[in-house]
Amino acid sequence: MPIVACYHCQTLNRVPAERASQDPVCAKCKQLLLPDHPVALTDANFERVITKTELPVLVDFWATWCGPCQGMAPHFAKVAEQLKGQALLAKLDTDANPHSAARFGIRSIPTLILFRDGQEVKRQAGAMQAGQILNWLTA
Repeated sequence: MPIVACYHCQTLNRVPAERASQDPVCAKCKQLLLPDHPVALTDANFERVITKTELPVLVDFWATWCGPCQGMAPHFAKVAEQLKGQALLAKLDTDANPHSAARFGIRSIPTLILFRDGQEVKRQAGAMQAGQILNWLTA
């Protein structure tokens, strides 16, 4: 049973694999743990969610003023729908959360980073469409 850190209250939750795609909720705050849309990460919850969630976590480092980021957003959301229960897709606004962005040396946005067991395993800078994101994840 993988552990998923709630991005709302940071409580650790065990989620049976067979229930991962069935809208499991946090035992403490009752919020969805693995929604079909990207979740918002902040400097406050980033570390715990990334290091304690045992499913892959794909983070989109973005900013509100970034045109390519805005253009990629619906594609990233589509991938979140397709990977519901298999991975957690998250977005981190680099302007509002400079500590996490600096920690990973984000120099251009959008940048996608795939984390497994708290470790960065892949990175890609630049906007992509949903199919390209999925291909990049499986390559």
